[in-house]
Amino acid sequence: MELYWVLFFSSLSPLAGGQGVYAPANAQIVHSGAACNVKDDNISERIYTIKEGDTLVLQCIVKGHPRPQVRWTKTAGSASDKFQETSIYNETLRIEGIQRVQGGRYYCKADNGIGVAAIRSIRVDVQYLDTPVLTVHQTISDVRGSYYQEKTVFLRCTVNSNPPVRFIWKRGTTLIEQSKDNGVDIYEPLYTQGETKVLKLKNLRPKDFADYTCQVSVRNVCNIVDKSVTFRLTNATAPPMIRLAVNDTVVVDPGQDVNINCEVTSGYPPPTITWSRYPDPLPLSAQVRGSTLMLRAVTPSDAGFYNCSAVNNVGNPARKNFNLVVRTMSNLTFQITPDSNKDSETIQMGRDLKLSCHVDATPQDKVNYTWYKNGALVYNSESLILLRSDPDMAPGTSSLEIVDMKFRDLATYSCVANFPGSRVPELRVDVNISQNSVSPPMLSVPPGGQTVVAREGGTAELVCLVVDGKPRPPILWSRLEKDLLMPSGQPLVETPNGRLRLKNVSRDMMGSYRCQTAPYNGLNIKRREAQVQLNVQYPPILDPVFQDVRSRNYQMVTLRCAVLRSNPPRLNDIRWLRNGDFVRMPMPDLKETPELKFKLEPTSNGTYECRVSNSAGTSTCTFNVSAQPYNAEFYFDTPNPVRILKGNNYSYNLQWTQKDPEATDRIIGYWVNVRKNKANLMSKQIDLRGKEPEKGVLISHVISDLRIPLSYEVRLAPITTYSTGEFVSRIIQYSEPYTYPRPSDHVCGFEDARICGFTQDRTDVFDWTRQNHLTQNPKRSANTGPETDRSGTKEGYYMYIEASRPRVQWDKARLLSPLFNVTSVKGPKGSGRVAYCVSFYYHMKGKHIGTLNVLLRVKSIAFVDTVIWTKSGHQGPEWRKAFFDITPNGPFQIVFEGVRGQSFEGDIAIDDVSITLGKCKQENTVASAVLIGGSHSLSLTWWLTVGLAFALLLLYR
Repeated sequence: MELYWVLFFSSLSPLAGGQGVYAPANAQIVHSGAACNVKDDNISERIYTIKEGDTLVLQCIVKGHPRPQVRWTKTAGSASDKFQETSIYNETLRIEGIQRVQGGRYYCKADNGIGVAAIRSIRVDVQYLDTPVLTVHQTISDVRGSYYQEKTVFLRCTVNSNPPVRFIWKRGTTLIEQSKDNGVDIYEPLYTQGETKVLKLKNLRPKDFADYTCQVSVRNVCNIVDKSVTFRLTNATAPPMIRLAVNDTVVVDPGQDVNINCEVTSGYPPPTITWSRYPDPLPLSAQVRGSTLMLRAVTPSDAGFYNCSAVNNVGNPARKNFNLVVRTMSNLTFQITPDSNKDSETIQMGRDLKLSCHVDATPQDKVNYTWYKNGALVYNSESLILLRSDPDMAPGTSSLEIVDMKFRDLATYSCVANFPGSRVPELRVDVNISQNSVSPPMLSVPPGGQTVVAREGGTAELVCLVVDGKPRPPILWSRLEKDLLMPSGQPLVETPNGRLRLKNVSRDMMGSYRCQTAPYNGLNIKRREAQVQLNVQYPPILDPVFQDVRSRNYQMVTLRCAVLRSNPPRLNDIRWLRNGDFVRMPMPDLKETPELKFKLEPTSNGTYECRVSNSAGTSTCTFNVSAQPYNAEFYFDTPNPVRILKGNNYSYNLQWTQKDPEATDRIIGYWVNVRKNKANLMSKQIDLRGKEPEKGVLISHVISDLRIPLSYEVRLAPITTYSTGEFVSRIIQYSEPYTYPRPSDHVCGFEDARICGFTQDRTDVFDWTRQNHLTQNPKRSANTGPETDRSGTKEGYYMYIEASRPRVQWDKARLLSPLFNVTSVKGPKGSGRVAYCVSFYYHMKGKHIGTLNVLLRVKSIAFVDTVIWTKSGHQGPEWRKAFFDITPNGPFQIVFEGVRGQSFEGDIAIDDVSITLGKCKQENTVASAVLIGGSHSLSLTWWLTVGLAFALLLLYR
């Protein structure tokens, strides 16, 4: 393979400010998914219509240099709604199986840091049609006193859809028309959710007892089929009624089985029973058999409100519910409250004393408390007062008040909490009341513990001890700042021994912590408090963490490493390294910003590190210092970079700019490599011949004799007098120029996935398929279809119809060209029509070949199709050429229609389609009889010889 090179600088002049071709981002949204329709509305916003469940594909075609970054976002329905939290950074947005909630405005934002970001939007309209729901309602009213009753039935049909549906009512198979039946009324009610239509049967007649069908239609939008629902109305039709054989609240022990039956007492048709739980779903262990809900070995997590619903689409659903409560009991605590009227904190004879007992339980109001004194049951007396629910305490708290305490009241008191008749174990707490067993607590922080120092990532223990007091209460920890939570995420943390252990401490944990005695399991008096300061040490925070420094050789370079924060703030050491070795220099001032100055030479390129240390650790600033030039920046906005050459080759116009060319030594050229499958095809040095790159000015390079339709990797690196920069690479691909809506001399070989703007007809049975030899199905039929494209390359693409299952005879597939706007083209003098030449290659091999039709579709008031070329049956194993002239009288399309034959050996293919202005050239007329490919080709000389002999024969006769 030979590659030819042409290098030149673009003639584009730099923009103001020396920016050259650096340009802000520009964006355009195109679609390639399963769109039903794409149109513009009155405010010039594009609307993309798609069927629910199909695949949405939106591509943001961006322009700008350097290449912009693309971000997709979405709003729910209007521009005033907030953006979704999730964003997609990609040029292509693809949503498989799109749902209705994913409709809305999609925004493509392209930004390359130059100027204002480009934003484009498209509104995605998801089309759907749910199965309708038909419900029946009836009213009975007296008419004219008590002579007779009038029974009216309302059939309500509701559906969710987009676009709005059309309703059709049928009685049996007969269409119901309001104008032809005085006994019915069809209307749309107000204030209904979804789309609703009501069929009213007035003063029910015998013929009204029948099957009623509600059919809904969106008129085949997006090929959505109609849906319907049927209801049989009889004399027995009645709404459902149910009952539960339990109370509104059911209280059970853990481990107990629960079986609840939802009995249907009336309703026709027989109602359907469903069970649910609020707010959570039914437990995984729940079983529903018929109308019975069964819960095996319930746990506290099974508690909640359970609902039984009966539905038969007559009247309103019948609902009954009950609350399932599972007994639990835990965390029994006590409080000792001295005489509050005397503001006392100790036990004193002759004063009152209150003992309180509380347990966390469900249900709280069903807990039974029992008090004992030295093991004997306590009864109400003048000196001992029992409070089943103390109003001065938290709900569910029981208290025992000792009035005017005497020596006889010094004893051990016990509080027992239980559920009467339950298997839940009871809880018990003992409180010893004596002059020596109860004393106020004293809270203390150990010496040196007021400030705890810890390194980031390590552990810290905050200690706050009860050094005196009986009984000793637990310690509660919290942050001193009210808005801050504990590291566990809770506002309070209880520790039984006053030791708070923190793991993996971070700098945001630094601050003051409050410790205080708990108001339970001890004296209920004023809380004792103390504070502990946590100081988290961390290494210095430096700027920059990494910096790429470029400079010319033999120029002075200054590197600075700024210390933003440090704890402790005092620095211990500052050291500079180059490529891992220490740089010899005077001891730097630890109070000044670390700085290194040196002259850059070819031997002093490399990685420089500034290591700054304090007692907590060491941090590093890293500098990559080099005289190596910056990378080249590929220019992606080249118009028509592909140029088709003779044969099956093409050239590519590669363009780029040089980033900051004056930052390093003068750039004298570039290395350019062309690779295929990681193998070098060509490597060449391009000499700039003394002309230096300018910032923002395009450099162009033409690579010739590339093979259609292959893609290549191109690698590019700048060269200076001292070094070579790093290679950057990009993939160049063959793409067919999109020149529509005007005909051109371009031949469409379907090598690009955009297939030159051709589209599939959505009204046919199946689609044409783009394929080449490498993407063929290995199980395909061997006796039909082409092996290669028209040019004979296995990589080349073509379009074909697959005749295998599920296709049947006469199935059609249509491929539509873009709409050519020819209204501005004038024909020869005296003629209003212009001639166009349509040319293409076709392949029709197989014993079951059907028909290939070419139609001219002209747009006037409506589209008019005319068959202008047709071919049927087996035409041999070669590609054949066809061409003809057309003279349309308005905007037109060319339609390729493939018709499936009798069986599966009937694949038809087309390739190299062209539609050019002017009549087909005369020499092509002779060539049209030539078989293309193989050894069957006949020369032009042969045909001329035959023609001349035939003419002489006629003349002789």
